[in-house]
Amino acid sequence: MSAMDKQKVSEQKSCSCGCGGCSKAPMLNEQLVARTGLSEGILYHIDNKKPLTEHLFRAGSEKYFKLWEEARMLYSRDLLEVKGDDLDILLETDLGHFAIYENQQVPLDFIFEEVEEDIDEAKKAKKKNPPIGKPKRGGSKKFYVYVRKPGGGIKKVSFGDTTGLSAKINNPQARKAFSARHDCPNKKDKTKASYWSCRLPRYAKQLGLKSNFSGFW
Repeated sequence: MSAMDKQKVSEQKSCSCGCGGCSKAPMLNEQLVARTGLSEGILYHIDNKKPLTEHLFRAGSEKYFKLWEEARMLYSRDLLEVKGDDLDILLETDLGHFAIYENQQVPLDFIFEEVEEDIDEAKKAKKKNPPIGKPKRGGSKKFYVYVRKPGGGIKKVSFGDTTGLSAKINNPQARKAFSARHDCPNKKDKTKASYWSCRLPRYAKQLGLKSNFSGFW
């Protein structure tokens, strides 16, 4: 790296927030990668200075997963600078990756909302084509997610209840009480329901919950 390049890197890192440009948006190291090699999805976030969590794609669509896969690849090569929820998602989760669960390919760390179905019709559909990777009935819990187990393999984690989670997300006192009751800052195990319950607000938009709140409860 030349003396001039080192100076530019130093100037970027001197930013007080550490983002390299005082922006919440992901930033591209244009000295290392050509814009023509990037997808429209990534370029949209860079050009409009928007975080990846404010994507335009339907959550669960092919383009949605491709966006996170590309962001993960660029970040791992030090070609993309991210912060906030974007950084947490890239560091804490496997969003954008897929794995095999019960002989079916499923997206990892992507929360699905379980919906009520006619039991007889659901049983018939399951025999013909198991609805893996799609919203479905799943017992007493409201949400589920597929995660990697530390020792190998995939685990389905169900969590949540049916008592109005969206209202709780929008209530600051309820969020604070929930976080304290469940010790959210110390929940680090993705194979536990509490980890995902604590991070549910982060996926509010994905699940259709009316909330602009992001982070822990």
